[in-house]
Amino acid sequence: MRDTFCPDIPDGDSGFAEDMYQDYPEYSPVIPGDSNAHTKMIPGETPYKGFPKNLAYGGEHQSGGEPGSFRGRTPGTSPYMGPIPGETPYGVITKKHSAEAGAQPRKIPGEPGAIPRNSPGNSPIRTIDAVALMEQKLPPRKLIINPWLHERGLAMIYAARGVGKTFFALEMALGAATGTPFLGWHVEKPVRVLYIDGEMSMIDIQQRLLKMERGRRDQLPGMINFITPEMQEGPPPDLSQPGWHRRLEPLVQEVDLIIVDNISTLCRSGNENDAESWQVVQLWAIQQKSAGRSVVFIHHAGKGGQQRGTSKREDVMDTIIALKRPEDYTASQGARFEVHFEKARGFSGEDAESFVVQLQQEGDQCHWLCDKVAESQYERAVGLLKGGMAQKDVAIDLGVNKSTVSRWAEKAQIDGRL
Repeated sequence: MRDTFCPDIPDGDSGFAEDMYQDYPEYSPVIPGDSNAHTKMIPGETPYKGFPKNLAYGGEHQSGGEPGSFRGRTPGTSPYMGPIPGETPYGVITKKHSAEAGAQPRKIPGEPGAIPRNSPGNSPIRTIDAVALMEQKLPPRKLIINPWLHERGLAMIYAARGVGKTFFALEMALGAATGTPFLGWHVEKPVRVLYIDGEMSMIDIQQRLLKMERGRRDQLPGMINFITPEMQEGPPPDLSQPGWHRRLEPLVQEVDLIIVDNISTLCRSGNENDAESWQVVQLWAIQQKSAGRSVVFIHHAGKGGQQRGTSKREDVMDTIIALKRPEDYTASQGARFEVHFEKARGFSGEDAESFVVQLQQEGDQCHWLCDKVAESQYERAVGLLKGGMAQKDVAIDLGVNKSTVSRWAEKAQIDGRL
């Protein structure tokens, strides 16, 4: 069992700590206080009436601060509770210090028995009879981008650095917001978009939008809102922390599509290779889906060419698209890449075929050129399997998951090709 729960508490933000408590009222966290003599904190109590007593504080209040305004540890300052192994730039919460502060140790998020407020564990589980399900009149799922992004859909787009992920994502946002075609895909109708960026500078986003809007500017007011790191007084959102979910809630209420660019910078707590670390983000994504919103995650490819980190991310996605440079790519071609569907829930055949795109600039505007891939990854896999190559070797040769090759082999067997 882990000893610590390290929240990312922005400097001077007691409201964030209150959010954390409201998300996990059954825990007893300790917010490390400052090593200064202003108002001595009493173990198990706080002068801030907004917190229940089981939200205990350690250390002392910062000199010159207002009662109830507590600060986490910032880089370069002295530790507020002394040197604690595993300390984060914003302080550490430990079971040991929680007990010393007068609070009883509680379960940590993600551990067995730790059920957050409003989780499914606090409500009855509902069932439906199979016949009743078959006879129930359900509204058809509508498409945002035909065929791969439904309303209430979850998707992941990944690529290696510099391939063109953000160009792809911005074009998707512009197409979805204006109801205009996107890389040959039909957009059913304009939808409201929230674009959460964790990496790009505002001027880079601005310059790309100016080059890519192609006469659509009059259709954009009120349809796309951006969150960028430069706009924030503190750190950018971290979707792997429940407190940030609460802060984003007012902003997602009125949108239909959320684009998260990218997982590395906006889901940064925990271990990227740890399936448990993804659980909090996955729960948030499912909650957005239940509320009628779609979420598209932009992600990096790892050294092996697959999406970086835990494969558990793939489980909840309806669609996974890999962007890969063609074998004949040269740096002078700029943003040129192949589009491959690695997971295509609800569509197949020609709709799921790979194709190649290239962003070309004409004057002060950019346009996309699309063409078919000479030979799809699936066709190449079938040829290699027919030649006797093992599935694991096919996966290595084509730079795809073994599970993808397994699905291709099963499909080829059903089609009588193997």
